[in-house]
Amino acid sequence: MYAIIEDSGSQLRAAVGDTLTVDLRELPEDAKSVTFDRVIMVSDADKDGASIGQPYVSGASVEADVVERDVKGKKIDVIKFKRRKGYRVKQGHRQRHMLVKVTKINAG
Repeated sequence: MYAIIEDSGSQLRAAVGDTLTVDLRELPEDAKSVTFDRVIMVSDADKDGASIGQPYVSGASVEADVVERDVKGKKIDVIKFKRRKGYRVKQGHRQRHMLVKVTKINAG
């Protein structure tokens, strides 16, 4: 069984036991789990197939435990350049993410 969820404008495939990298969000300090309620599709091998939402599957959700709160992503270099002007600027950026482990998929 797996689900396709939407998080911060991106779609992720989630199955029980998978570790996902999602955007960092504001959570209370004692929060141990996250619930994703924007489920686009749920596929179940035991039943007849997939449930596809319009745009989301009603009543479906994915629950995940927080593994690590603040993980830095790959470094991206932003380079600005204008020819013949002596203008060169280099700036680096590392996006902050959160690691979660999927524990349960509710088909709704």
